[in-house]
Amino acid sequence: MRGEVWYVAYGSNLAAERFRCYLAGGRPDGGARHYTGCRDATPARAERPMTLPGGVYFAHTSLTWGGGMAFYDPELPGRAAARAYLLSAGQFADVISQEMRRAVGTDLDLSEAVRTGRQRLGPGRYETIVKVGEGGGVPMLTFTAPHGAADAELNAPSAPYLRMLGRGLRESHGWPAERAARYLASCPGARDGWTPEAVAGLLRG
Repeated sequence: MRGEVWYVAYGSNLAAERFRCYLAGGRPDGGARHYTGCRDATPARAERPMTLPGGVYFAHTSLTWGGGMAFYDPELPGRAAARAYLLSAGQFADVISQEMRRAVGTDLDLSEAVRTGRQRLGPGRYETIVKVGEGGGVPMLTFTAPHGAADAELNAPSAPYLRMLGRGLRESHGWPAERAARYLASCPGARDGWTPEAVAGLLRG
């Protein structure tokens, strides 16, 4: 696939500084992993805040942050806070490759996702592509697990991960710590291990 794609982030890539590690390489603040970056390290051509129908849940265990990872489930009630970045299709492919800990450099045929709204690239945790809309005639795509929250091994996120998510919510949506904390603590997986007050304390700190 050629052309442009809106990559719609709902997890730690809500924070622009963290997402730059995927584009240009580097290690995010509080993370344990160094990213190689994309073949094309050009910054996103545009970005915008948005919300998606559904919600975010935390499951499995992140090797970068420890604790649960964020996944998008369009079947959950409510709205998920997100941030869209306008990328080349090649950059989007390289972001997915890094998320799956694979070498960058392989372009993807995303026509099925664009046509039907969903495409499974492989068995990995972030290899299911979901089309969440269009912006200026450009497809808006995100990636998540092949299953929803009901079939996931829920796991509470770590403090560093929550801090990064809170930073991204503040940057992209202008949410104060208390609102971001209520949102994050209400997500399946997080609500089993965090209260809104505890998350707010993290974000204010």
